[in-house]
Amino acid sequence: MAQKLDKPPKLTAKKFLKRLQGHGSRAEAENTLRYFKAGEGEYGAGDKFIGVRMGTVFALAKEFIEMPLDEVEKLLDSPIHEARASAVSIMAQRSKRRKTSDAERKQLVDLYLRRHDRINNWDLVDLGALYVVGIYLRDHSRDVLYKLARSKNIWQRRTSIVSTGQLIRNGDTADAFKIAEMLLNDKEDLIHKATGWMLRAAGDVDRQKLLRFLNKHATTMPRTMLRYSIEHFSEKDRKHYLGLGRNSSRKI
Repeated sequence: MAQKLDKPPKLTAKKFLKRLQGHGSRAEAENTLRYFKAGEGEYGAGDKFIGVRMGTVFALAKEFIEMPLDEVEKLLDSPIHEARASAVSIMAQRSKRRKTSDAERKQLVDLYLRRHDRINNWDLVDLGALYVVGIYLRDHSRDVLYKLARSKNIWQRRTSIVSTGQLIRNGDTADAFKIAEMLLNDKEDLIHKATGWMLRAAGDVDRQKLLRFLNKHATTMPRTMLRYSIEHFSEKDRKHYLGLGRNSSRKI
């Protein structure tokens, strides 16, 4: 008589949270808070940190990578920041797998965008935008990025520019420069940093396009955005563009 194989245990949010909380540390939680603007306006308002290191979060997410998406969404609903980081990490790791189908990547993107209200800090955005949204958009319309760039929500705007990082890695810089131009007058420093980061990456692929962008916008773009975008320039070139930049004492 053939032996009946046991079904693998269902991977649930409840089981994941129990494992996650077992790694929590009050000291680590207090230390982590300095990296986040939790509770300040839109910046992670209502977040609870339990002090789990991100290396542990990523390792647990790998163990639970096959968790059904309805259970992943339950993690997104958690007030615990590390739980939501785990949800995004599961989504990102699944999206990066070669065996993941286009249809499944679409489901991951749809979940990310539909529950963007729970992706409410820079670390969650950067992980999900690069590996969930960005990977899918390599072979699909980028229209959603322009819609996000016009959003009143800071995290949706950050998603719009950070997602282009995956496109840049494929040698496609066009959307990065277009969205960066849309965000030039953004008031948020976290948008300035992300946009400068993507401009720098795009410049590593196509320096001439970055130079044309800077020659057009360096006199008015936010100082932080400018600094980030020229980090890989020579000292001479950095001084040149900083001399042109907004708030510079140099007369144009």
